Amino acid sequence: MIEIKNISKSFGDCVANDDVSMNIVNGTIHAIVGENGAGKSTIMRIVYGFYSADKGEIILDGKPADIKNPHDAIKLGIGMVHQHFMLVDTMTVAENIILGAETGGAASLDLEKANREILALSNELRLGLDPKSLVEDLSVGQQQRVELLKALYRDAKILILDEPTAVLTPQEVEDFFTILRRMKEQGKTIIIITHKLEEVLAISDNVTVMRDGRSVGDLKTSETTKEDLARMIVGREVLLRVEKTEAEPKQTVLKVTDLKIKGKHGVAVNGVSFEVKAGEIVGIAGVEGNGQTELIESLAGLTPHGDLSGEIEFDGKNITSISVRRRKELGIGHIPEDRHKRGLLLESDLAENSILGVHYRPPAVSAFGLLDSAGIRHRVDEIIENFDVRPRNPDLTADALSGGNQQKLIIGREFELKPKLLLVSQPTRGVDIGAIEFIHRKLIELRDSGTAVLLVSAELEEVTALADRLLVMREGDIVGEVDPKTASIEEIGLLMTGGD
Repeated sequence: MIEIKNISKSFGDCVANDDVSMNIVNGTIHAIVGENGAGKSTIMRIVYGFYSADKGEIILDGKPADIKNPHDAIKLGIGMVHQHFMLVDTMTVAENIILGAETGGAASLDLEKANREILALSNELRLGLDPKSLVEDLSVGQQQRVELLKALYRDAKILILDEPTAVLTPQEVEDFFTILRRMKEQGKTIIIITHKLEEVLAISDNVTVMRDGRSVGDLKTSETTKEDLARMIVGREVLLRVEKTEAEPKQTVLKVTDLKIKGKHGVAVNGVSFEVKAGEIVGIAGVEGNGQTELIESLAGLTPHGDLSGEIEFDGKNITSISVRRRKELGIGHIPEDRHKRGLLLESDLAENSILGVHYRPPAVSAFGLLDSAGIRHRVDEIIENFDVRPRNPDLTADALSGGNQQKLIIGREFELKPKLLLVSQPTRGVDIGAIEFIHRKLIELRDSGTAVLLVSAELEEVTALADRLLVMREGDIVGEVDPKTASIEEIGLLMTGGD
């Protein structure tokens, strides 16, 4: 039994954990859910020794645990797999696993012995890993298994997994859950930090809900529902399904013909062709890194002309070579994948951020070509009101907002332009459940107003729920089009990975 008792942790004036207590039963899979900033990762980082608690204690099997750093945690049998893997691509599986676990100098390092031990451990859990394979040659799912093996090789009895399925395909998720169940059968205790409620219901035995730095509920998973969890996470009723009527597509707004794009590591997009009509949402599904980012950025005008070929038509005009500004003037909006890099000036206030891209024309400037403070204030006030941006203070800098409110500011800015075409990348990445519901509703409203929407999302449930047509990308190609109403997640997943 892991007993977390009255843990509090602050970072300056920010209270991350406020008197948090929870019990985790040995040999179970325990999920911890909550919005961004709820404190779930912080409490687990305290258990793993990344942070020290300001007060409270951790009891392991009836004994107080003195955990000052990850080394202390590892000695107590606690391992952690982070959302962003900590692997060296140019080293083998075995070399990555023993890195930092060597007992002495080079003379004590027996790589062949380590290879044998790691292979035995891999076979025991049926992970299918070759210790001599280079990490750079492995899929994302296989790399995650290396991280699991790394913890198990250090004799972890308790495994903390931070957003473990964030980068996995549906098939990889199922395989991963099978591995977790095997580990549970061997007596391991597994703690999962996640925001995917369906996966919580599928894999966990118990679940702790956190909100505003506190634990607000400990539940048996078999006795709860997705709706109950969402209500506890947000503190109000949440509509989890996307409600929409049948799309009524009209004229073609975007036509892409044989588009090829050169990326950092060779060809990123390999001669794709497709159309998007007014009044429909066309979704693009695929494992991240298969050309979706480069495709959206090229349509927004962010790709150097020398790095692409083919043709992009908007409203019947060839726009392949025109500037970002001109595309915006024609009616193309863009909600970028990376809101910090492409969407906001973090140190500027909300008013200034509300006019990015239109700062040279009304309502940002007057008829005399001067900045129109009243016009800018009216615009930002409308965005704050219509898109529920909180806190409702246009003088705040963008970096003072949560991720969800930053995203609502960007979405409001682009929607206020009344675009004919909206390019949307990862609209709810790092966004809380309540804001996700709001963003989905706004995208459907925009579609129903006659806008053409091209949507890329790594969340397969999201893209299938929102899209009227769904394209699947793999290795820079569009490998299929499916009807999201009838295609199964498994069918889409097989197209994404090239499986049979």
